[in-house]
Amino acid sequence: MSDEPVLVTEQRDAVRVLRLNRPEARNALSPELLGDIGRGMVAAEADPDTRCVVLTGTGDRAFCAGMDLRAFAEGGSPTAGAEDGMAGFVRFTRGDLEIPVVGAANATAVAGGFELLLGCDVVIASSEAKFGVPEVKRGLFAAGGGVFLGTRIPLAVALEFLLTGDLVDAERARSLGLVNQVVAPDQVMDAAIAMATRIAANGPLALAATKKLARTAVTDAAAAGELMKEWQPKVFNSEDAKEGATAFIERRDPVWKGR
Repeated sequence: MSDEPVLVTEQRDAVRVLRLNRPEARNALSPELLGDIGRGMVAAEADPDTRCVVLTGTGDRAFCAGMDLRAFAEGGSPTAGAEDGMAGFVRFTRGDLEIPVVGAANATAVAGGFELLLGCDVVIASSEAKFGVPEVKRGLFAAGGGVFLGTRIPLAVALEFLLTGDLVDAERARSLGLVNQVVAPDQVMDAAIAMATRIAANGPLALAATKKLARTAVTDAAAAGELMKEWQPKVFNSEDAKEGATAFIERRDPVWKGR
């Protein structure tokens, strides 16, 4: 067994890179990796010096092949041993983390790997990548968020994905709005870091409010309206709001405090 961590963490200024590191298993989601992703996301969210996360994978064979089916086939729970990180993992996949997350799909993302990308807010994809939810081909269903795909793309297209289990290429994924940019394989990380850096330059409190409101509005406009009432005074009366206006007048970059 390798001594390498299953999740590698790297800090690049205000951007934290989390890299799935099981290339021999196509970065499949073992219980250890699930727990580490959850803990890694929560730690990034809690760090005031980190304002955006980039999630990527090791190697050029796969971003993530989904659940580790070997352990599942042997009768084990896919989350056994990951309980302390699962709350954070679920918050991430549901889009509930306040910190923005950029997915860097260095290669193909299927099943749980595709669902990881659905948890990301922006996705940069390799032109060689393929995407899909093939769980029905294994007698399963996409329980990690894939069954809610119809909230992201037209229902008929979502059902095509879910009921056939077939994969689509990066360009079709982009045309459907599932990924934001498609770039050459060797440009994925540079493009993801550039995107994350642009996001991280903005006010952290404003980013958290915007992400929460935008994601909620997709499924529950009324709930988003109620959240707006909570977030607006918090953001508009914040030190960061005053700093943003002052920096604009003084023609300088703002210095954010996150409050």
